[in-house]
Amino acid sequence: MRVRPISPELLVAELADRLAGTAAGNRLRVAVDGPPAAGPDALAGALVDPLRARGRPALHVRAADFLRPASVRLEHGRTNPDAYYEGWVDEAGLRREVLDPAGPGGTGQILPSLWDAAADRASRAAYVRLPDRGVLLVSGALLLGGALPFDLTVHLMLTPAALRRRTGADERWTLPAFARYAAEVDPASFADVVVRADDPRHPALVEAA
Repeated sequence: MRVRPISPELLVAELADRLAGTAAGNRLRVAVDGPPAAGPDALAGALVDPLRARGRPALHVRAADFLRPASVRLEHGRTNPDAYYEGWVDEAGLRREVLDPAGPGGTGQILPSLWDAAADRASRAAYVRLPDRGVLLVSGALLLGGALPFDLTVHLMLTPAALRRRTGADERWTLPAFARYAAEVDPASFADVVVRADDPRHPALVEAA
């Protein structure tokens, strides 16, 4: 493996080139995975316009908009790292409303959000259509540990020290969940694209030698 330093702007451009040049059936389903401190939502959002400029319609969906209701999510307390790891995201809803419709033979009718976690009620979002050759960008944490059907995966990697340093005090209770994810899933070992994001100003791509 070699680590290639890259600017944030060039990272977006290279990722957009790769995604735009990837054919996976009719549409492309991409995971942008990483802890909140690594900024997966920001990276996925930054890819939308460059992909459109390259002729690939793009839709960004946040896993944070597919959380389970508070009565289920917080059943074992508001700061339980095992519950956060195992069951905060409604993976069945994400698959049913987003990933399957964007997959082979799917309708392309995507629900961009399912649950408003702040109000703890359904978001009441309207369906949107992802056209043929569209790229679906799903961003969030702990996305690669289950059986969600992605065609291409991007993992933003932080060392434990960087993760602790960049995670706010009110969110540090989640750190054991990310340690468990690294140990049990090890997404950096199989993701299609691995980005070291310890310093957001100076990311680096991890590439095969």
